[in-house]
Amino acid sequence: MTSTTTLTGGLPVEHRERLMRVAREVSYAASVRLFEEGGRADRFWIRGTGTVTLDFRVPGRRAAVIESLGHGELVGWSWHFPPYLWHLGAEAMTPVRAWEFDAEAVGALCAQDPVFGRAVATWVGNVVAHRLHAARIRLLDLYGPHGSGSPL
Repeated sequence: MTSTTTLTGGLPVEHRERLMRVAREVSYAASVRLFEEGGRADRFWIRGTGTVTLDFRVPGRRAAVIESLGHGELVGWSWHFPPYLWHLGAEAMTPVRAWEFDAEAVGALCAQDPVFGRAVATWVGNVVAHRLHAARIRLLDLYGPHGSGSPL
């Protein structure tokens, strides 16, 4: 997958390599919540294997799953923007292996190297735009008139 939401599609090789130097491998069992909407966003992940879903609270209803993430995709972007609170929730739907990053450590790398920082910011911004569009379509599919969730 070469989408701008993946690590390989979103960052040039030299920036990917630099970012991966501060990663640590983690594993999660199925049904584990990685984060909850409104919680403190102090880390993020690049999904390796397994399925992670993103969900969105809908008042008076169950949380709506808005997207399932694929290999190499960024899990969590709220760590990059004040007030550093999760805008969505995330759950491991199957056993998941991923690379975890400490937001403070990555922020320090971005501050030390403005070119690297801009590349990370552009990548995260592309992910936010993609997730906003996906959330809109999914919510229209779930709660709008028939056919209203079609892409623009």
